[in-house]
Amino acid sequence: MGTLASFLRKYTRECILAPLFKLFEALLELFVPLVVASIVDDAIPQGDRGLIMQMVLILFALAAAGLIVSFTAQYFSAKAAACFARDAKKALFAHARDAKKALFAHIQTFSLADCDRTGLATLINRMTGDMNQVQSGVNMTLRLLLRSPFVVFGAALMAFTVDVKAALIFAVAIPLLSLIVYVLLRISVPRFRTVQSHSDGLLARSRENYKGARVIRAFSLQDEEVSSFRESNGKLLSSQLRAGKISVLTNPMTSFVVNTAIIAIIYYGGLRVDTGTLSQGSVVALFNYMSQILVELIKLASLIQTITKALASARRVEAVFDSTSSMAGGSVNEIDDSCDTAIEFRNVSFSYNDSSENVLTDISFSLRKGQTLGIIGATGSGKSTLAALIARLYNVKSGEVDIFGRNVRDYSLPFLHSNVTLALQKARLFKGTIRENMLLADPDAGEEDILAALKDASAYDFVMQKGLDSPVEAGGRNFSGGQRQRLSIARSLVHGGRILILDDSFSALDYMTDSAVRAALAKRDLTKVIISQRTSSILNADKIILLENGCISAMGTHEELLATSSIYQDIYYTQFEKEEKADV
Repeated sequence: MGTLASFLRKYTRECILAPLFKLFEALLELFVPLVVASIVDDAIPQGDRGLIMQMVLILFALAAAGLIVSFTAQYFSAKAAACFARDAKKALFAHARDAKKALFAHIQTFSLADCDRTGLATLINRMTGDMNQVQSGVNMTLRLLLRSPFVVFGAALMAFTVDVKAALIFAVAIPLLSLIVYVLLRISVPRFRTVQSHSDGLLARSRENYKGARVIRAFSLQDEEVSSFRESNGKLLSSQLRAGKISVLTNPMTSFVVNTAIIAIIYYGGLRVDTGTLSQGSVVALFNYMSQILVELIKLASLIQTITKALASARRVEAVFDSTSSMAGGSVNEIDDSCDTAIEFRNVSFSYNDSSENVLTDISFSLRKGQTLGIIGATGSGKSTLAALIARLYNVKSGEVDIFGRNVRDYSLPFLHSNVTLALQKARLFKGTIRENMLLADPDAGEEDILAALKDASAYDFVMQKGLDSPVEAGGRNFSGGQRQRLSIARSLVHGGRILILDDSFSALDYMTDSAVRAALAKRDLTKVIISQRTSSILNADKIILLENGCISAMGTHEELLATSSIYQDIYYTQFEKEEKADV
């Protein structure tokens, strides 16, 4: 728990003051039964209204002081817990060095392969649900961990000051109550861990259904997915019920023991009162002390369950902190400008998650600096995977990928990613403004750079109608698909770099806009990789690769492929007729 504890050390003062004020509150609470006993024994029998009012004022003073102390303790504990959780989760992009150990920033260091293995649903759950559980555990611990045992044992000690013989009932009840709480927790804690595991599974299932809603509808899999969701939900429900059936026994069992002890106190105390060896006020005080013990034991049982859940969640969060990226960066932070080859693949093969089935097999090609590479092929042929290997989002299984004469593994990842820019088919815009989305690529970019990128991406006109500071909804829902893609291309141009990869980024553009964007990009001194389903988008590429089932089926210029590849011919002539009709 060292990593999480390090975020709490900053709030040591709050962590000390919160339980101290709680102990002071508990001390004030322990004096209340003595004041009540004094009223019963001294004030009421004598009919001394002045003494009664004096004692009542003392009770009000104790209550007021306890309220103030309690609020103060709550403030310090809430501040420590909330600030601890904030620091552990946050990642301040403007101060990345200060936040490099924060959970969100740490997850950003994971490679895509690491995210695939861990599962995005699990990472989301640990970032949100588990961290919230840890925050709640810290808050409750600071408030009650010292207070509840202090009240329990303090009440027992105060009972002995009232009457030793009657207090022996406490000596029997407290160990019995402690045993009940211990046994119930031993049984329920593992069940609550199972609940968290099933919660992960349900979240993963929900996320898959949400993200893949179109695919599910396309293949008419609604009934199967509903059945699978109900199964996951049923597992979570049954595990919660099993845990709940044990935890709900805490209140009735402890209440039974305490109420039995109270009956014993009243009975034994009544006999002692009749013989004159014990006052009525003492019986009332003993009754109040036993009631305090009941309340605190119930709180303590709830606290222990909360702490147990928090520790389980903390271990899950620590597991994320302890995980390191499987993709270690190199040390090279410069590019050899004398090298004329921008990209080179040498016998590259790749499979996801070390599967025996390759997604790409024996890929070899080279591209000179400033040239344009077009990649075309059917869905699932490996086009996007090839682009990801250029940016080193994954490590190759075998072979070598070189960028400007060096293996991509030699470059530091920040430097490599600053020089290889990737624009995806599914444009991802973030809630904020257009300007803020552009500045994500380069926080230091000026307005002239942003406007130039918008012009080259054919996004200038519709952006200027709204303004650079116009709002962008989450996912860019207030823009059309073509507008989102053009904004994504513009953001990539703001980012800069020497290699620009457009992964089917023209799919939602009309042919005229597609042509205008490609003409503007041709004027930029960039090495470009254009992945497209349209032959019109790659006609003028210096080299075209036709992928089929993860292998290079054909490679050459448009004219060469049109003359030698029957597959390319089929694709081109099929689309050419559609394009002619579209132009008409």
